[in-house]
Amino acid sequence: MSLSIVGAPFWRTPGLMAVLAALNADGEEARVVGGAVRNTLLGLPVSDVDIATTAVPEVVAERARKAGLKPVPTGVEHGTVTVVADHHAFEVTTLREDMETDGRRAVVRFGRSWLHDAERRDFTLNALYATADGAVVDLVGGLSDLTARRIRFIGDPQARIREDYLRILRLFRFHAAYGAGPVDKDAFIASVRRRAGLLTLSRERVRTEMLKLLVAPGAAATLAVMSDAGLVQPLIAGIADVGAFTRLAALERDWQAKPDAIRRLAALAVRVSDDAARLRDRLRLSNAEARRLAALSATVSDLPDAQAVRAFLYRNGVDAALDLALLAAAHGRDGMERVAAMAASWTTPRLPFAAADLMALGLIPGRALGAALARAEARWIAADFPTDPDVVAGLLAEAVKASSAA
Repeated sequence: MSLSIVGAPFWRTPGLMAVLAALNADGEEARVVGGAVRNTLLGLPVSDVDIATTAVPEVVAERARKAGLKPVPTGVEHGTVTVVADHHAFEVTTLREDMETDGRRAVVRFGRSWLHDAERRDFTLNALYATADGAVVDLVGGLSDLTARRIRFIGDPQARIREDYLRILRLFRFHAAYGAGPVDKDAFIASVRRRAGLLTLSRERVRTEMLKLLVAPGAAATLAVMSDAGLVQPLIAGIADVGAFTRLAALERDWQAKPDAIRRLAALAVRVSDDAARLRDRLRLSNAEARRLAALSATVSDLPDAQAVRAFLYRNGVDAALDLALLAAAHGRDGMERVAAMAASWTTPRLPFAAADLMALGLIPGRALGAALARAEARWIAADFPTDPDVVAGLLAEAVKASSAA
């Protein structure tokens, strides 16, 4: 009896049946492929639905238009047309065969063989198809590997890695996400032997895989294996603190904090600000990611008392305080549960004065007024956010006096 996924939640995605119906006619065939099939069989959520088809991109676009759907030529040279149906986007890719590879990119030609299309994919569990009636098609042994939670290359691992060295990172990322037990022996040996190829990859591609790996469920154990094999250090251009990473992952579970890639990168590879700057360049981090990583490198320290914690929360916010507490605890500092608890219950106090209050005391609009307002706020924070009108009036008077003396 064939395996079917017709009852899967993603099968009811609006527009999916319309796309499949448009492509499954007049000698052409389309099947759902990859992650949607894999995750359904593993009982995991499906985020994207990809489709493979015998139809070439021009035919895909023509049929989509005739069916009242919207084709978008997102990667026609690689055989991909994004078809928008009922406000959902589906990547539709023509069956392909690799003609040339150089370890970073492939030259492909379109084909009509489902077996050849499956054989050019990286891992067996990513080469599972589902026909328009929901029947699962396995041409390379993916179902048995899926059952065993084994991430196995299709064909010769060294040959597959030479085609694209990013597959080394993908091996460990998929193992961390879906694998169980040790990494597939043949895949592991091939990855270690070909690890020099990692240095030929673009930093953007490495960044994408690394950030996904860092938040995978089995990231800690997988990174330990990678580090022992010398596979992490070239990626981060430094020493990996797998112990701190492992402790952070455990703390996130205990404190019910969502795994965060930048926080975990800080635990793994940041001890001083120079580390953050190196990673910004090595992984081509976005500006926002780089700024946050730099901030994390500067805040992994103890907060001496509750007042200091409140001041930090006011200036930096709850998320930054939780990052601080988690990273400090991961590096062995005590008392960070208190910081996390304070962050969880924090309500930002309202500043009990404004520029108008200082103007009423004689200051005029301009730089001096802005500086005085900043001084008054700093004094208010240092005084632990008083609300008593007399105390606040005293802080304002001190700020005006300091402005007059400046």
